[in-house]
Amino acid sequence: MKTKWTGTYTALVTPFDRKGRVDEHALGKLIAAQIKGGVDGIVPVGTTGESPTLSMEEHIRVIRRSVEFANGKVKIMAGVGANSTDEAIELTQGAEEVGADGLLHVAPYYNKPSQEGLFQHFHAVARITRLPVILYSVPSRCGIEIGVETMNRLVHDCPNIAGIKEAGGTPDRVSEIRHRMGKGFYILSGDDALTLPFMSVGACGVVSVASNIIPKEVSRMVRAFEIGKPDVALKLHTKYYEVFKNLFIESNPVPIKAALTMTGVMGDECRLPLVKISAGNKKILRKTLESVGILK
Repeated sequence: MKTKWTGTYTALVTPFDRKGRVDEHALGKLIAAQIKGGVDGIVPVGTTGESPTLSMEEHIRVIRRSVEFANGKVKIMAGVGANSTDEAIELTQGAEEVGADGLLHVAPYYNKPSQEGLFQHFHAVARITRLPVILYSVPSRCGIEIGVETMNRLVHDCPNIAGIKEAGGTPDRVSEIRHRMGKGFYILSGDDALTLPFMSVGACGVVSVASNIIPKEVSRMVRAFEIGKPDVALKLHTKYYEVFKNLFIESNPVPIKAALTMTGVMGDECRLPLVKISAGNKKILRKTLESVGILK
């Protein structure tokens, strides 16, 4: 049966201990909370998981441990993107070997390939795996977007390219993707604050940062819209909108790690060049979390 990539997928942070090592105990706690909160899947070692700072061995181990901790209860969409095609291929093969259900491939960042370069990159990674591939377009981070025509070419040549995580910031682009790619192509919002606007024009869920701390609430919002209760979804969106926005008050995942520390889930250590949240922004974030009852 074809896997459906709809609903809520948590873009997991990667917990580190005070010595900078991956904290597998905290990772297990975080995944257990996601399962309890009702998410449809998790995305280990995507860019929210600070993937560029992990070694190849660490990267694959985090995916393996995520598969083990999830134990089949949620889908694993492993972050395996890179700005080197050879590295992306190696990560793809490693994720498949350790049991991932699908793959998230961000557009190559910094080197800014042409659309033909993007086509060749994604074509190369898709053809060496049997797993579904979800593309990830985030121009604010990568400096380029994955063109709709490029997506169309890829899907025509690579049937396992199943959808896109869209973080381009406009419902108009989601409308264009849906119109061009048809109903069988999964579109997931890459921005919590735009989940409902994107779903209103054809997206089918979200890869969420906020669900690291409020998995139940994000899942309820997405599910309410899916089952035809937009008023319920809007109420949840409105309540948590400031949380969605202020989790990006500094570079992701710095604020979400700070929030997870405030709620007692894990520590807030990041790997350089990221550092802990500033005192002023920490105060703003705490006030936001208190205002909606996440913190007492």
